[in-house]
Amino acid sequence: MKQRKIPMRKDLLTGEMHPKKEMVRIVKTAEESVAIDPTGKASGRGAYVALDPEAVKAAKGKQLIEKAFSIKVPATFYDELFAYVDHQKARQELFGTKR
Repeated sequence: MKQRKIPMRKDLLTGEMHPKKEMVRIVKTAEESVAIDPTGKASGRGAYVALDPEAVKAAKGKQLIEKAFSIKVPATFYDELFAYVDHQKARQELFGTKR
């Protein structure tokens, strides 16, 4: 039986490749705002972030999301992203694959 191809995505914060299921999608909407996309299907320009809370903390100082989407991102979004990534990482460690 042929083995299925695993979709890979590049992490916006570190530049490393990871399986898509092990990442979180963030999206720039038509209203010029940034949001977390837990379904991975929201319309808009998307980017992927690995489940690494330390990388999210570092990204806040470097403003990597602002540079990627060319818009102003509120500091509260980084806090929200950190909380979401931290929760998903803990969930993955407890139950295995997140999705």
